[in-house]
This record gives sequence, C-alpha cells and structure tokens, in this order.
Amino acid sequence: MRRNTNVIGFAVASFAVVSVVVITKFSSKGLYRSYFSSYAGTWTTFPGVTSDPSSLQTNSAFPSFIADNRAKNRRDEKLERLEARLDKARALIWEAGRTDNSTLALEDTDYVPHGDIYRNAIVFHRSYLLMERLFKIFIYKEGEPPIFHNGHCKNIYSLEGIFLSSMETDTKFQTWDPNEAHVFFLPFSVVMIIAVLFDPIIRDKAVLERTIVGYVNLIAHRYPYWNRSLGADHFMLSCHDWGPRATWYVPQLYFTSIRVLCNANTSEHFNPKKDASFPEINLVTGEIAGLTGGLPPSNRTILAFFAGAMHGRIRPALFQHWKEKDKDVLVYERLPEGLSYDEMMKKSKYCICPSGHEVASPRIAEAIYSECVPVLISQHYVLPFSDVLNWDSFTIQVSVSEIPNLKKILLRIPDDQYVKMQERVKQVQRHFVVNDPPKRYDVFHMIIHSIWLRRLNFNINR
Repeated sequence: MRRNTNVIGFAVASFAVVSVVVITKFSSKGLYRSYFSSYAGTWTTFPGVTSDPSSLQTNSAFPSFIADNRAKNRRDEKLERLEARLDKARALIWEAGRTDNSTLALEDTDYVPHGDIYRNAIVFHRSYLLMERLFKIFIYKEGEPPIFHNGHCKNIYSLEGIFLSSMETDTKFQTWDPNEAHVFFLPFSVVMIIAVLFDPIIRDKAVLERTIVGYVNLIAHRYPYWNRSLGADHFMLSCHDWGPRATWYVPQLYFTSIRVLCNANTSEHFNPKKDASFPEINLVTGEIAGLTGGLPPSNRTILAFFAGAMHGRIRPALFQHWKEKDKDVLVYERLPEGLSYDEMMKKSKYCICPSGHEVASPRIAEAIYSECVPVLISQHYVLPFSDVLNWDSFTIQVSVSEIPNLKKILLRIPDDQYVKMQERVKQVQRHFVVNDPPKRYDVFHMIIHSIWLRRLNFNINR
C-alpha cells in the first residue's frame, strides 16, 4: 500500500504523487497476536459487543480454503476496480489544478465555490462533485447503543453525535456492501463511552482501552478489511477531549487509520496527512435553527469581544492584559449581568477565539455564525477543513506573544479590508452550519470531503 504524501495539497492546487510511504502488511495471525497478547488469548466482552468472533465458522460441508480463496479473488477484483476509479478521480482533480481555471468552471444547481475563502475553488469543486458521485462508506453494524451508533446531539460535543446520527440515516454515501466501500467507519462514540462507563470517582480510563480494543478485535476477526490495509481505510470520529487518547490503545488506529478529531493538535501527534480536523460546535439546546446572523459592519460598535472561563495556557495571558481593562476590547471571565453573549457576538467586529484546555474552541463556529471576524489565538492547531479553506482570508491569527498588542493589531486593519473579511465570514458560514437532514456543502458534507481527501491519499493495491 502506498500513501501519496501530497494528495491533499490544495495550497498547490494539485494531487501529485511527490513521494510515497510504503506500509508493510503483516499476516493476520501476527496482527491478531499483537492485539490479544495482553488478554492472555481470551476474548474480552464489553457493552454492545458480546459475540466471540471465533464462533464464526465457515460451512464445514465445504472446504474452507476453497471458499476463502474464491471470496478473496472476488474481493481483489472489486478492489482493483475500486482503486482504478479512484485513480481516475485523482487524475481529474490533478487536471483541475493544472488547467486554466476559466475552462474548468463546473455548473452546480446549489452552489459554485468561488472567491478567496478557498485555496483553490475550482479544485475543491471538482473534488467535491467526484466525492458525491463515487465515495462509498461502510458502517460496521456491530455494537449497540448507547455506546455505538449513537451520541449526544447537544452540548459542546454535539457534532460527534450529529455525525453518527447522520451517517446512520445517510443514503448517498453509505453502502451495505463492504466490497464497494472506499472507507470503513468505526461507529463508537467516545462521549458515550465516558458518559456510560467512566466512573468520575474511580476515574479508570481503561474503559476506553477495553471498549475500543475489543471492538477493533471483533471487526478484524469478523471481516478481512482491517488487515487488508492495516486500518488505513478505516476512520473514527470524536469531538471529546479524550478523542486522541481513545486511539492510543490500538497502534494501527493511532498511526495508520484516519482519525477525525476536533482536537487536532500536532503536538499530540495529529497528522494532517492522514487525520482530519473538524469544528467544535456547541449546540446548547440541540436546536440548529436560527443560529446565524448578525448586524451589518456599520452597526458593529464593539471592536473585539471575548467571554469565557480561564483555563489552558493561552487564556491567562489574554486575561492578564485585557480582562475588563479596555472600552474597545471587551474581555470577561464572567459576562456582566444584563449582557447577552449572543448579542455581544453579533455586534462585535472581531470575536476573540483563544484555545482553552484543548486547541479546539466552539467560539470559532460561534463567531462564524454571528458573522463576526474570528481572531484566532492557538498553538499547534490544524484548523478545520484547512486543506480546502483559506483561513487567512476571513480570520485574524494572533500569536500568544502578540496578545499585549491585540488592540493595535486590530486597529491597523483598514475598514475596507475588514468589510471584505466580514463578507467572507458570511460566505464560509455554509460550510459550518448543521442541517437536519444534511444539505450539500454543509458541515456534514465538509467532514465527508475531508475523509474523501485522505482516502485519495493512498492506494491499497500498491
């Protein structure tokens, strides 16, 4: 299997194969041994998965090796056809990056990507349309709610539950035939594992290990697809702070699989060549209607605004320099009585979005919803959909060392530049909104597109 290290390079508008990383396939026997050794050869059961994979036997009336070979040959032929279609998709996207853009404009009944919010609008559009036409996802059916196929759809981790729910009801991308799938979804919810199994007094994080190792063991025993790619064409998704930790316990899940995470922190081994970042969206009540909108630029009387708790490494510096110290840069740890958080966002020019305990912050999506230009203060954070979106065109990015000069930085921005940025915030909004059911180009489809790009980044047959 080869992994193309430059496939996701929208910045250079191409999907060229510049270099490859060869991943050696292990025998399934060796792979199973590494997973089961810590359990002394015993099968570990956990909520939602109770069947022993060893009980699944080929019909003894027919020689098993003949049945296995025939099935393998059919799978190999389907895989070759699948990879051939992906090769054609790669070529078409590569062409879009090399040809005069004016000759490649594609019609679209809903929306045609355009403008500075994209690294390359034509390349993105070509890739998106190919994704809609070709991409297929198989969801493993093993596991039962509330830990699998289910999640909370309100609070700060809402998008994890919403994605799980949307995938279960999706008919466009989901396939029931695993041999037609380009990727395989591991439908566990880290939020629900913590909510159901984690004891806040004992604080035994091993519940993550038992649940996730057990689940991967089950699907690796029951299906051939995990071993075929060492998990490279499998993905998990989590918005929980412990989402990255949840993948530690299975080496291939951590180092090889596609991890779709809110906390996309490169200092914690998030790898943007194979992992995908998605936004943290705090749906306080679970309602998704009426969240967007704000005052026009001329009526935004507050220069910059932030309200939130002091935690993490960045916010103490913000509070030290700006907490309730300036009439234009309004920074609060606790919002004064009588002020509405939503209204303050909607009448501010700039909304300050500092990282807290983790790099991701729901304030980025809140700012975009309020049509307020986000001021990003973070370290080691891979921004959501950054292989497609040009974040520099609609945000201000400030380093921690520049926090004392925050007001000067914002005041130096000319009015006409601010107005253009605010218009781009309104344009990019469509890629962050949650719809039920999902609509084209919304946050659900942007997450799917991020996974599609990572799948284009390798060929299982090579």
